[in-house]
Amino acid sequence: MMNSSLDARGLTPSVARLLKPRAVAIVGASDDPRSIGGNVLANLKRAGFGGHLHLVSRTKAEIGGHPCVASIDDLPPGLDAVVLNLPQEAVLDAIAACGRRRVNGAVVFASGFAEAGPEGRALQERLTALAREAGVLVNGPNGLGVINYVDGIPLTFGEYQPMPELAAGVGTASVAVIAQSGAVANAIRDSLVASGLRVTFLVSTGNEAVLSAEDFLAPILDDAATGVVTLFVEQIRQPRKLLCLATRARERGKRLVLMQPGRTEAARVAAQSHTGAVAGDLAVARVILAHAGVAVVDGLDALTDVALLLAARPVPQRGGAAVMTNSGAVRGLAFDFAHDGGLELAAWSPATAAGLRALFPPYAALDNPLDMGTAAFTRPELMNRAAQLLIDDSGVGALIVAMFPGRPPQQVEKAEQLLPVIRGSPKPVAFVMLGDPLPLDPTFMAMVRREGAALFRSTERAARAMAAVNAVARALAAPDDGPAAGDRAGGGEPLDLGDLPAGSVAEYRAKALLAAAGVPVPPGGLATDLAQAEGIAKRVGFPVALKAQAAALTHKSDAGGVILNVADADALRTAWETLSANVRSARPGLALDGVLVEAMAPRRAGSIELIVGARRDPHWGAVLMLGLGGIWVETLHDVALLPAGAGKPAIVEALGRLKGAAVLRGTRGAPPVDVAGVADIACIVGRLVQRTPDIAELEINPLLARPEGQGAQALDALIVRRATPRSRG
Repeated sequence: MMNSSLDARGLTPSVARLLKPRAVAIVGASDDPRSIGGNVLANLKRAGFGGHLHLVSRTKAEIGGHPCVASIDDLPPGLDAVVLNLPQEAVLDAIAACGRRRVNGAVVFASGFAEAGPEGRALQERLTALAREAGVLVNGPNGLGVINYVDGIPLTFGEYQPMPELAAGVGTASVAVIAQSGAVANAIRDSLVASGLRVTFLVSTGNEAVLSAEDFLAPILDDAATGVVTLFVEQIRQPRKLLCLATRARERGKRLVLMQPGRTEAARVAAQSHTGAVAGDLAVARVILAHAGVAVVDGLDALTDVALLLAARPVPQRGGAAVMTNSGAVRGLAFDFAHDGGLELAAWSPATAAGLRALFPPYAALDNPLDMGTAAFTRPELMNRAAQLLIDDSGVGALIVAMFPGRPPQQVEKAEQLLPVIRGSPKPVAFVMLGDPLPLDPTFMAMVRREGAALFRSTERAARAMAAVNAVARALAAPDDGPAAGDRAGGGEPLDLGDLPAGSVAEYRAKALLAAAGVPVPPGGLATDLAQAEGIAKRVGFPVALKAQAAALTHKSDAGGVILNVADADALRTAWETLSANVRSARPGLALDGVLVEAMAPRRAGSIELIVGARRDPHWGAVLMLGLGGIWVETLHDVALLPAGAGKPAIVEALGRLKGAAVLRGTRGAPPVDVAGVADIACIVGRLVQRTPDIAELEINPLLARPEGQGAQALDALIVRRATPRSRG
């Protein structure tokens, strides 16, 4: 029974009160079921809201027997939530009135704010400032509102239907939905419910004038029923808060699945027009969030697929995936699906291989993917025994069972054999019944739902989702900050940049700093005249390289400031004059610090040029970049990104995932590259940027990687000092 009386409680504004309000007011209430105000009221009645309800209407004294007041100023003070069913032009005055009545939070549906261009953005900025000054939390504008399915409190104009109750047992963890777009939030919810999951909260954050997705995530993680949270965000407004919340989720055994559009320029423009979001560096965000244990996905199907797997088994297991099928064609396709989706396939242990040989005839394909062929048609128990063998293999982290369903009795038979294994599995299992959109037998579906199994209709989607789950498992298993490479980074001490000015640092100074931190560089020195150059060349030995040095000369080659393979003293004198003339012509008036004279690095067979760099993102902190040099990085963008604190094993693994990784392993008779030596240097580079707040960017390009066991050497280096020192990130 809804109650209309409430005393002021003087509570501190909080998002939790907006999600679980005990006192709600509808401004612009109506008895017309076709109106927004009428829908909000009907939803609260349908949900059986038992808190205090107040209605505000300028034209009606009562609605459906419920009394109305004429204005917000007539409401009792201290309400938890006020739903503003008002046009754009009335919103700001309403927020001011809410502030006068010490309202905790307001839900604003109106559009015409930041998504509507410069004028709308200016209006939204006024709304933000006013709400903060008034102490009113705002959900929206331009959103669908907030639905609490746990307590039955729908603050939305979309039609509300209670969540179906699920049977207690395996795989019944519930999922919350947070999305800027109301339409997308509804689509995610409907997909999750159709997959057999229960939704606990649905939050459409809209333009996020005051409250963003991160603000709602914090109290939702406190909800005991919520095991997984899906987030569709067009802009991550509070990166640091999101990372802290990812840590909280990880500590509580809860999982986050996130999709952020913006991988293409068109998507970024669309995001701006939709919610007024300004897209950040998505690639960096994805890397840092994935390292924190967030499943970062590329599509709405993947968002719900991954949520389905994580809800069924919220603790992913490290290890490759096993695939089991009753079709040779599906076995063949599974190789492609695994490759395309980035899913690593496990290798059987000897015990598993022996167990499979004992079950199946000798002509069966018993490697991974496993094709049972027709053996299980007459002996259905083989499905159970084979699946259990694969689950029990310590090298297997996940299982995909991909079956053609057959007739209804055969579907039920498959469920009887496989669901007990899925129920008892500590590892994620994707149960794939091919043939979508062909309906499956109702009895079969009831069995699957009762067990909470993750049911898919596509092997390809299951493989992509499982790859994302395996990535979460790797992140959960990885240390937060791996050991430095043999303590060569000075025990992780920051670089002492001394009195170096902001901006680019000349190469000779950058190399001196790197050498002190343990990065090998060619022997050499800075010469300010020809005599010094001759002395350095004599000390390091010919051939040598000459490089003009000045902080302002970041592109030395473009100015003719680099001369390589200087063979002897006579060639050195000629090269000195040529280099000096080149720079004077290209950069008149530029004062050089001198000329760096270095021994030419010997190009042994099998040596490869790479690029290793790290930079400090203003929102996400330091990130490490690895890639092959030359055309690989310039035209193919063949690079891997990692958190700057990544350890040596993660770096070696990332190098192995490059498109051109085959050249690192040795091709056409060339020996393998010293990947371990490269990883040592990458560890140092990442930690130097991570632990030196004044460094904006550090890059070694090229890094000459020599054959295995011979290390690597920085041939050129760039350090950029930040203009304004900040705290470490």
